[in-house]
Amino acid sequence: MAGTARTRWPWISLLLSAALVCNPVGLDFLRSAFFAGEQLARNIAQPIVLTALAVMVVVVVLEWLVRSLIARRRARGASR
Repeated sequence: MAGTARTRWPWISLLLSAALVCNPVGLDFLRSAFFAGEQLARNIAQPIVLTALAVMVVVVVLEWLVRSLIARRRARGASR
């Protein structure tokens, strides 16, 4: 099967996470969460950014687990 290289690397969710962080809105949230001059802006933005980071990590881990299960099943040759 040429051209059907399967990887366990969660590249889809990592690309999505990078796109969410590296756009102007994401960068603005990061700046306001950690580098804002006002305490109120930091207090509002930090929980939002940290929650989004936790969600992104969970999605990456879930994609890696699903890819690992699929790779293991294909290596085993299970057809059921």
